[in-house]
Amino acid sequence: MRKIIIAGNWKMHKTQAEAQAFLQEFKPLIEDAAESREVVLCVPFTDLSGMSQQLHGGRVRLGAQNVHWEPGGAYTGEISAAMLAEIGIHYVVIGHSERRQYFGETDETANLRVLAAQKAGLIPILCVGESKAQRDAGETEQVIIDQVKKGLVNVDQSHLVIAYEPIWAIGTGDTCAATEANRVIGLIREQLTNSQVTIQYGGSVNANNVDEIMAQPEIDGALVGGASLEPQSLARIVNFQP
Repeated sequence: MRKIIIAGNWKMHKTQAEAQAFLQEFKPLIEDAAESREVVLCVPFTDLSGMSQQLHGGRVRLGAQNVHWEPGGAYTGEISAAMLAEIGIHYVVIGHSERRQYFGETDETANLRVLAAQKAGLIPILCVGESKAQRDAGETEQVIIDQVKKGLVNVDQSHLVIAYEPIWAIGTGDTCAATEANRVIGLIREQLTNSQVTIQYGGSVNANNVDEIMAQPEIDGALVGGASLEPQSLARIVNFQP
């Protein structure tokens, strides 16, 4: 049985005070959510320690938004997997399109980060997705296959989450049709040696479209951006009705 994981990616939003206020409103809203649904908040580094203490023993897991591939060293501004594991972090987002677009992330460096995360006991959420130009050129399938194959070299697929995030749908309000997202996620699953890997959809997921998205048979969850910043909105997504 594939695990259903709803993860909010806060990106560069929320101070520690704002994060605490979010949790106070959010936690009661998901008390009745199905126990089979894992809830993850992927938050800025400065929020992780305080939120870890507040969430300890609860149903909400914490995720970081990046991790370096080396265990330590002269890498100013970077965070190691051991540093994250020490404070109780369970997940880490790797290879997000914004990291690829703005910070030079490649399939090869994403793979190194995935391996480092797994070595420290973290579960990587590896993001893959095509640009609008690639989709318009009919290259979606090949781009996705290449990203998956390069990103998963030597990776343990029993401790892995993949997120399909078409770049053209992230933060644009232009959501990929649910049936098309399902098709591409099915393609991703065909590249895997473990058919039980959780594969999420991400890209303008919100309270209005989550039910249709989660009704698709290949989609095992959502990686939610802007809609995860408001407690009521994210709670509605967690409480989806397929």
